Amino acid sequence: MPAFTETVRTRAAKIWRRELEHPFVRGLGDGTLPLDRFRFYLEQDYLFLIEYCRVFALASAKAGDLETMDLFSGLLNDTLKIEMQLHRDYCKRLGIAESALAGAEPAPVTHGYTHHLLAAAYGGSIAEIVAAVLPCQLGYVEIAAALAKEGRGGGNSFYAEWINTYTSSEFVQGARRLVDLLDRLAGGLPPRETDRMARLFLISSRYEYLFWEMSWNRAGWPV
Repeated sequence: MPAFTETVRTRAAKIWRRELEHPFVRGLGDGTLPLDRFRFYLEQDYLFLIEYCRVFALASAKAGDLETMDLFSGLLNDTLKIEMQLHRDYCKRLGIAESALAGAEPAPVTHGYTHHLLAAAYGGSIAEIVAAVLPCQLGYVEIAAALAKEGRGGGNSFYAEWINTYTSSEFVQGARRLVDLLDRLAGGLPPRETDRMARLFLISSRYEYLFWEMSWNRAGWPV
């Protein structure tokens, strides 16, 4: 019988494939992504990461053992110290003040995605939290690895640093630990619980695609 993560990843395969094929992701890979779209992404992803840190903090508090607590506290630290610093560094190069970055308004997709994750973190089990966050963690690893394998994002690309961050051993190891944790937590659970976990995984996968789409179109609130 396949592990839970393998099963839900297969169910989400079409969504994840469309992410990799998205013009925003393609532009990250070959360096052709227009800077105005990347700037919109940076602002929205920075706001997303602030709420994502809260999700990791809640997961650490709900952890049933020290190993799981250590995993989520490590992810929280990496997000605060590495991912968010990457965004600040890019913004500095683009002439965006850090105050403007933090003061941006969440767009509809950012608002919806973060509230989806926070709802899982506040109201769900630790297994449900892992299922909800895994499409972001593992999805970025898969996308960055695919772009790197294609020889994209080379040293001359403005976006090479993005690819290098998400192919780093620290980020990859964190994603793999989440996969192992989710498979362990799902083992022996009744179908009604694994069904909820799968639903959270699929919703997060769809939000991941929508985040690229939002950033490509710079889609804010229409009114």
